[in-house]
Order: sequence, then C-alpha cells, then structure tokens
Amino acid sequence: MNPSDNVSRRVLLKGLGLSVALPWLEAAHLWGGETVTKPTKVPQRFACLFIGDGISPPLWWSKGDGAEMQLGASLKSLEPYKDKLNVINGLYNRNAGGGHARCTGNILSGVSLQRGRVIHGAVSMDQTLARHLEEESFLPSLVLGCEQPVSGFHETQYSMVYASHISWRNENSPIPIELYPSLAFDSLFGKQTGKLQGSILDQVLQQANDLRNQVSRSDQLKVDEYLTSVRETERRLQRLNKQSQEENESAVSASQRPPTGQPKDFREYTRLMCDIIALAFQTDRSRIATLLMSRDLSGQVYPFLNIRDDHHSYSHSNTGPEYQSIVNCHIEQYSYLIDRLSKMQEGESTVLDNSCIMFVSEHWNAHNSNQVPLVLAGGLGGTLQTGRSLDYMKSGDDKRKLCSLYLSLMDRMGLELPEFGDATERLAGI
Repeated sequence: MNPSDNVSRRVLLKGLGLSVALPWLEAAHLWGGETVTKPTKVPQRFACLFIGDGISPPLWWSKGDGAEMQLGASLKSLEPYKDKLNVINGLYNRNAGGGHARCTGNILSGVSLQRGRVIHGAVSMDQTLARHLEEESFLPSLVLGCEQPVSGFHETQYSMVYASHISWRNENSPIPIELYPSLAFDSLFGKQTGKLQGSILDQVLQQANDLRNQVSRSDQLKVDEYLTSVRETERRLQRLNKQSQEENESAVSASQRPPTGQPKDFREYTRLMCDIIALAFQTDRSRIATLLMSRDLSGQVYPFLNIRDDHHSYSHSNTGPEYQSIVNCHIEQYSYLIDRLSKMQEGESTVLDNSCIMFVSEHWNAHNSNQVPLVLAGGLGGTLQTGRSLDYMKSGDDKRKLCSLYLSLMDRMGLELPEFGDATERLAGI
C-alpha cells in the first residue's frame, strides 16, 4: 500500500458496545477510522510521575549533554535514554515553603495553600492541559496512584489532603486517584469491559485479523505489537484479580465480577499503571496522565529491597543506602515507562518523541524545597530539545521558577497563558 494514499489517523475495532482504538497507522480506506487527505498533526502528551519525601541529593546529578552526559547513581537506569532527557536542577517552588503536605499539594500548581479545615489550592497544570485538550481524546486525563490517600492534619495544620494529591480539578477539590489497575484499564475501553468474561480482544479478533490482511508490513507489526501489549496487560490484571478473589472468596459470589486488586509488590503495581498510561498514549485514548507512586509522608514499604521501615522514615537519612535504594527503585519505574513509549512507533517517530514524561518530587531533601528534583523525557513532537543537563541554581529565584517551566511546556502543547501559579515568564533556555 502506498504511504502517500489517504491516511487513517486511528482505526476503531468495535464489539459488544466497546471500542478498541489502534495505534497510528499508514493504511488507508479502513472502516471506523478518521480518513483525511494528508497526515494530521501527531498528538502531544504529558505525564507526571511523582515520588514523595524527596530524593538522595549526593547521587542526584547530571553533567554534560547528549552522548557525553554523565548521570549520578540515582539516575543510572536512565543511561540508555540520555539523548531523550532534560535533567533540570535548581528549579524553585516558591510557595511550597518547606515542610510536609503543602509542598505536594502545590507541586503542579505553584500556589500558596491554606492551613486549617478549608481546602484551598488551585487547578493543577495537568488538569489545565486536560481542559485544553478535552475534545481531542476519549478521556481528558488519567489520575492514577499507588498509595492510598490519608486524612487528618499534619502538625503544621495543613490538611493531609494536600499530601496525598498532585492533580487538582479546582481550588477546593483534588481529582480522586484511581488506585485499582483493573478499573484504570476499564476506563480506557469503556464500561463494557467490566462485563466481559474473557479478553476485550476476543470481541474484535476477527476484525483485527481482517485488518492485518489490508495493511502494510510495518502496520502489521504495529497492530501485532499493540494487541500483544493489551493482551499481556489483561493477563496480568486477570492474575491479580484471581488472587484478590481467592483472598476474599467468602465475600464474593460466583456471579460477580472478580474484585479488582492492588498488587502487593510496588514494582508490579507501578509497572501495571505505567502500562495503562502507555496504552492510553499509544491509542490516543488520553493525552494527559499523572501517577503518584508514593505520597508525601509516605508509608510505602519495600521488602524486596531488604529494608524494614517505611519510605518516609528513611527519607530523614536520605544519604544512606536504604533511601538511595528507594529512590533508585522509583527511577527504575520511570525508566520502564520511557522504554515502553520509546518502542511504540508513531509515523517516523515514537510515542516518547511526541510526549513529555516528567519525574518530580516535592523535596530536594527532607523538609527542604529550595530546589525541586526534576527530569523530563521526550521531545513533544520536536518542540522540546532533549539530551541536556540544565542547572538554574545560580540564576536567581525569579529566573528559576518551577511554574515558568510549566508555562514553557504548555506553550509547546498549544496553550499559551499569560501566567500560571507564581510565574509570568517562561523558563529561559528550555
């Protein structure tokens, strides 16, 4: 098939009231797709992965650019993707103010938060983008998490709601976090998936086989890769649900859908959530996602690292080997998502090339938000230069604002705002 023919931006396979959107294909004249006379603009996506309680400062650094970039031990798992990174040091979240709770609650908005019972924040950057792009995809955003939110108040009298949420709908309401991978998966393909006894792919398999016979060899490989990815994610979720059902067998009748479980292993949990983000971006079901891997004052435990205490307790000794292992583990999950997206072809580029995947924490070290540890991966469709080490620490507080970075990123995604959070200027050099 001649690639210069009409291009189908997306192809929908339909069965039992659900739709399975396929990746970007070269093929023309396919049912259910959006056929146009020339290629449409490749979509841009943004995702934020968050770790609570800071990083291990002595091991968090980068030097040089491109192939010559050197990475500190905490970032070593990102070595294969150096040319896709921007490691940004020295950014300042002025209104975080140090301490717990308030730094997390404003990490994506940059506003001052309010003490006491009245919750007062601001719309976060991810949700600002979601509103801008809400007509472009099935789901405006995915808001996922791997740790249960907590209630009550910190000793500073800031609500623990702030400590548990990075994505905010408005100044009074954070977006509820989806903690269950199965439900997050269902949300991508519509509510009908929860009613199926087998795979969603079983319902559209014949259409998929017919499609393979009509498309180019490169498109066949994309379809096969995508369907395999969906099937494997489903199988992992089904194993999780079966385990959860067995553990709760006495409370579940045979006619009910197996309960949705949460993996006990942090690595499996985060990777399932990353797989769901990757599927959402690959099929353009959603272009915006956040994943709170661990919250502020985190109670996560990591027995597979052979450490006994909880995440937050170790953060107070963040130069020690235990906390270094915790930070490394979080970066490895970030690296996993980058790797998934880098292998998803989209025209002449990849889904990673057309995305911006941010890793961030609210603290540089325990209780200190004088600078924000942050890494970006992906080039937003060629609008964002990559392969750089950027350091703003000596630029002066007004020239290193975290929200200035957000203004710069939103510009590249077609949303130009006069101000955001505490910033009115774009981040120089980004």
